[in-house]
Amino acid sequence: MIRERALQWRRALVVALPGLWVLGVVCWELLSPLGTQFVQLLAATPAIACAGSGRRQCVVLGGACALFALVPLGSTGRADDATRLGTCCAILAVLGAAYLTSGRGRRLAQELEHVRAAAAAAQRALLRPLPPRLEGLALAGGHLSASRGALVGGDLYEALATPHGVRVVMGDVRGHGLPALGTVAALLGSFREAAHDEPELPGVLRRLERALQRHLRERARADAGPGRERCDAEEFVTVLLLEVGEDGEITALNCGHPWPHRLTGTGHGGPRAVAVAPGDPLPPLGMFPLPAELPPLTLDRLRPGDTLVLHTDGAEDARDAAGAFFPLTGVLTEAARRPLLAPAAVVEHVQDALLRHTGGRVGDDFALLALRNDRPRVPAEASTAPSPAAPGIEVTYGGGSFTPRAKQPPLR
Repeated sequence: MIRERALQWRRALVVALPGLWVLGVVCWELLSPLGTQFVQLLAATPAIACAGSGRRQCVVLGGACALFALVPLGSTGRADDATRLGTCCAILAVLGAAYLTSGRGRRLAQELEHVRAAAAAAQRALLRPLPPRLEGLALAGGHLSASRGALVGGDLYEALATPHGVRVVMGDVRGHGLPALGTVAALLGSFREAAHDEPELPGVLRRLERALQRHLRERARADAGPGRERCDAEEFVTVLLLEVGEDGEITALNCGHPWPHRLTGTGHGGPRAVAVAPGDPLPPLGMFPLPAELPPLTLDRLRPGDTLVLHTDGAEDARDAAGAFFPLTGVLTEAARRPLLAPAAVVEHVQDALLRHTGGRVGDDFALLALRNDRPRVPAEASTAPSPAAPGIEVTYGGGSFTPRAKQPPLR
């Protein structure tokens, strides 16, 4: 709210600045006791209006300035006819230049707005918003791009409900900003198909590897030109694949990606965030071929009410002006101790803390995905008391036995 009010005051000052300039020059001319002529300073008014607002209102303001220059100021008429005529000509010259500049600037601004709108639509289609709920799981995702004017960059995430369970991918392409969008599109497109087609998680990862290799070959061929092929050996992608079963059991495959954090409300010290690290990750995709055997790792079961937070290394590597790293685990612990631990609130809390830590300057792309288990708890086991038995069958109960009898009809 404070920032919005500051922007409103700034816009109002920019619009009023040319009028304030004219008023100041006129008052200075009228009140100056030395007989100095300041009417020539009015020639700068159209340039100030054009630089401040960039609108055609500078034309009207420039005409008003010309009229002021033609009118003698003060009772003694200090500004002679030659001075006023020269000032008027200067105002008209600056006015013409400002008119042409403002028109061209307006056209360029409109074209830029159209390009930004098209880019925003394409980027939202690429990294589409997550559904708020998916098979009993509450979801929320967010991302910050290091490139100015880009909504997304080299980070990717997706969550899909498949016949094999809820499958989630979180990845980070080498580099950031718009140049990495092609690789992000190739990997997300492959995951959205493979997550439904492949019965096992290793099959999904191999499909992602083939999609990345195919994309890199096509890009190298296009960059090198016809008849030449260049291999970009330094291109790689870190990937974390998760599969959440109906009972909350999580299996994972990690290729060089940071492990997630678990937010839980139980344990010593109250709610806290704990980094999950079941084993060493594989090398990132693109650096080495995948091994022949890809045994998935099993994470602790996600109990009802627990939240799993996936992130890219843009959070852990973010620094402030003094060079201190961003305390991701501490910030997640603060989020876990809040009364309402909604995934969207966790994402917003971490993003706000990251921007405050870095002063609004993000050095690398950052993505975050929070997943909370909202499935109902498993009911307690049924009582050991026997169910009603069929008539004529002897049942042992409480140390004795009895033989149920069929219900007799009432006596007439």
